Amino acid sequence: MMARKRIAIIPARGGSKRIPNKNIRSFCGKPMIEFILQAARESELFDVIHVSTDSLAISEAVERCGLDVEFMRPPELADDHTPIMPVLKYVIEQYASLGQEFDQVWLLMACAPLVEFSDLKQAADLFDKNGGTATVLAISEYPVPIEWAFSRRIDGGMIPMQPGMFAARSQDLEKKYFDAGVFTAFPTARVRSSAGAGSDAGFVGYMLPKGKAIDIDDEADWMLAEAMYKVKS
Repeated sequence: MMARKRIAIIPARGGSKRIPNKNIRSFCGKPMIEFILQAARESELFDVIHVSTDSLAISEAVERCGLDVEFMRPPELADDHTPIMPVLKYVIEQYASLGQEFDQVWLLMACAPLVEFSDLKQAADLFDKNGGTATVLAISEYPVPIEWAFSRRIDGGMIPMQPGMFAARSQDLEKKYFDAGVFTAFPTARVRSSAGAGSDAGFVGYMLPKGKAIDIDDEADWMLAEAMYKVKS
């Protein structure tokens, strides 16, 4: 088999419910997925860019962006409850059957229009700096200390998650970080050996500024991301 360096896999399942047609809806004049496709191409990092979709509409939109979808995702990997790791494993197994192997598997999220090719290149440098054995996860800093978090009852009553910590000064608390939900770079061996949803251990964080770490889950997120993109542009 021919050894190849990196594959970028962009999951783009059809049937999104909170934002219909989220992956291909027009974002600042272009299909949402086109932004991450452009960043992946401009980075010049990837030997293969694959969009994993079960939707003919998404496949056709991707082809209009200049990328052929070599094979579709099977229905059993396209429901609301399937974790992402089995999808990545399926894709690299399909490519292996075609005689193509990869050292790195990059998960690029379809709704990440604020990620730039420079972010991907810097994350690749971080991956190499760590010997290619640690998984690089795009992260961002929580905007406020998580020690101040509350849950909320149906009647509106607030329940402190860490009682008494409301009085702690932010400067006295250790900073905490979250998965920005935009990209992850895996050693291929980790994907192959994963079970179920995989593990949350063994990550190295690539820091994204807060303005690039917008999880687009609803219309308010969408409008915020468009505003941030227009400012950046």
